[in-house]
Amino acid sequence: MIYKRMFIILLLIVGSCTSDPGLQFQEQGREVPEFSAEQAYQYIEEQVNFGPRVPNSEAHRKAVQYFRNHFLETAGQQSVFVQSFQTEVYGDSLRLYNILASFGTDKQDRILLAAHWDSRPRAEEDPNDPESPILGADDGGSGVGVLMELANVFAENEPPIGVDIILFDGEDYGERSDLANYFLGSRHWGNNPPVPGYSPRFGILLDMVGGQNAQFPKEGYSMDYAPNLVNEVWAIGREFGYDDLFPDEIGSRISDDHYIVERLTGIPMINIIHHRMSPTGELEFPPYWHTQNDDMDIIDQEVMQAVGDVLLELIYNRIPQ
Repeated sequence: MIYKRMFIILLLIVGSCTSDPGLQFQEQGREVPEFSAEQAYQYIEEQVNFGPRVPNSEAHRKAVQYFRNHFLETAGQQSVFVQSFQTEVYGDSLRLYNILASFGTDKQDRILLAAHWDSRPRAEEDPNDPESPILGADDGGSGVGVLMELANVFAENEPPIGVDIILFDGEDYGERSDLANYFLGSRHWGNNPPVPGYSPRFGILLDMVGGQNAQFPKEGYSMDYAPNLVNEVWAIGREFGYDDLFPDEIGSRISDDHYIVERLTGIPMINIIHHRMSPTGELEFPPYWHTQNDDMDIIDQEVMQAVGDVLLELIYNRIPQ
């Protein structure tokens, strides 16, 4: 099922600005609305209650309608688009859905916020149950929960710049090390843009932004694509007292939806993602990553509050007109 109403609106908001990795930021003296981590937590819980959101499952189908309904309520009927597509992976024909919502559709100057909404069909890092799908409370659910709450904020407090939210499907379907079958939704969106020429100032991807003991070092590809944006986001984090979450240190290069988007479209996109470097320089994800422990027990509202606070300060008070 494809919803086409958004097409006319999107045709009016193709960005006229260029994708510039030398993005500049400055305090603007604008009022910044509040973020509710409690509400974002509820949105994660509601996703998890569907069960694992694995493509072709009943939970996956229910989640599509859940997300669509939320954005219809916040962005409006003419500003929501579900990009449906079909692809074959490991002999299975998958029906996938990218969900898009636009705020401030009268503004040509725009930014992009994204997360993936599917959950992993296997838990290969789990020593006890590696074959069953995971709930993905953090890996998938948390980024979506933050964006759903941001949609509430945008609906009540018009942002000074146009904001487009994309929930990518099929990010986590590939088997271990088979990157060709990850990032299915962002690949499809990048190769089949609903509006050719879409050119926001920048994009921000949220991936695993709600887990206990989170830490967000500066992801390597993000520093390649938009170092000024990374440094601004991390500086805001430190200004707000979130030094532990946003350490001033370079992390690993992580293949993720932002990498696909930048490669296919040229949009400078960064990734806020929970990871760390081991003392020997190895990439480490949190201990619940790709296990059955990625459930509501590991979600920390204080982490989501920090992420929400930083993003709202950036959007409402740091982007020059």
